[in-house]
Amino acid sequence: MFKKILIPTDGSALAAQAANKGICFARSVGAEVVALYVTQPFAATVGFDGMAAAYAITDEDYDKSAAEQAQKYLKAVMDRANTAGVKATTRAVSNFNVADGIVQTVEEEGCDLIFIGSHGRSGLSRLLLGSVTIKVLSMAKTAVLVYRVKESTE
Repeated sequence: MFKKILIPTDGSALAAQAANKGICFARSVGAEVVALYVTQPFAATVGFDGMAAAYAITDEDYDKSAAEQAQKYLKAVMDRANTAGVKATTRAVSNFNVADGIVQTVEEEGCDLIFIGSHGRSGLSRLLLGSVTIKVLSMAKTAVLVYRVKESTE
């Protein structure tokens, strides 16, 4: 049914929960996994109004830090895939819009499913926080499986 599944992560505990379920799903259908981390360019994080100097960080420092963060988060997904016996590769991309980065990578990698987590927010909190998952659903030309992550009540 599915041969190549894209699993995006942002490194959060909830994204890790979704990635674990995605890997279990991939194993059950005999698919391989592409783990993806999308970072935003430095300009997107500091705005376009010249405020970068106030942060005392250079583009190079930001890029290095983002690459290290991506490697850390992707390694966690890769380790889980290896433990489960699922063939996996990783990708880290940069895009101003995270959902665009996910959809473009699906097309570039030839994936036939996106397995993505959702917090399940509704109402005002969804409106204020936005949702990468909602944007991916509206933009994707391939199948999307949304896994409702369970937030810890601790």
